[in-house]
Amino acid sequence: MRMKRKNYINHLFNKKLLAAGLMLFMTSCDLFKMKNEEEDPDNLIIATVGNANLYHTDIDHLSKEMSPDLDSAELVNRYIQSWVKKQLVIKEASQNLTINEAEINRKLLDYRYALIAYEYEKNYVEEELNKEVTQAEIEEYYQNNNKNFALKEIIVRTNFVKLEKDLPQRRQLERLLNSDEESKKQELKDFAIRYANNYFMEDSTWINFEDIILNTPLTQNNNHVQLIRNEKLIHVDDETYAYYFKILEYRLQDQVPPLEFVKDEISKIIVNKRRAEIAEKLKRDIYNNALKNNEFTIYE
Repeated sequence: MRMKRKNYINHLFNKKLLAAGLMLFMTSCDLFKMKNEEEDPDNLIIATVGNANLYHTDIDHLSKEMSPDLDSAELVNRYIQSWVKKQLVIKEASQNLTINEAEINRKLLDYRYALIAYEYEKNYVEEELNKEVTQAEIEEYYQNNNKNFALKEIIVRTNFVKLEKDLPQRRQLERLLNSDEESKKQELKDFAIRYANNYFMEDSTWINFEDIILNTPLTQNNNHVQLIRNEKLIHVDDETYAYYFKILEYRLQDQVPPLEFVKDEISKIIVNKRRAEIAEKLKRDIYNNALKNNEFTIYE
């Protein structure tokens, strides 16, 4: 429905907006709130800056935010100091700036309405959102978008063992790492548990190569690509320890990672897409229902 009453409506709207803004401005923000000391003689003033007072009731909410680990006196003091600093900034601004209160009121209204809409939308979406993602959905998304997951780092499947370099069992470890026999896998794990200072035996798990070589001499090697390509069993020593890396599989920068490596990321993407779709549908439904029921009017 459209009506050619532009000047009158604009005037009426601006008056209502200003009135609503002034009410919000006076009641919603403690930075501009002033109380009369005579309102409640038992409500003690804690701090004063100019004509603005901070009352005891203004800090009552802090008790709900305290945990057993917090020093209550310190928390209250921080709040008071923060309040004083805010009031001093406002006092300084009011003395040195020509403040357009109508513009401030408009921004306060915009913020209030945006906050209300955001909270409603967030609660609605969380109630409607299905966070379960099937393996089929993950695989389909991966097939259609795998180039979007091009690697920015080298990833590997590997067995890693760190042990004292003087141990005579090192030769046994090398034989186990070089073996492709399925029966040797458990023997290798048993060896690591018994002799290793540190180890990683999750050979089905893809991991960032930079993470697995952290705190080893390999961090000094600047050509990881050549190293991984040429050596299936990497061995380096420092003054105390020997480090062994059996590279089972690898992917280099800019290559497409295996599905297992990006599975969790894809699940989050799918859920976030659902979240965005629900939010958009909510807005459309609210608008269409209001339009159908003549709940709003746009004037020209």
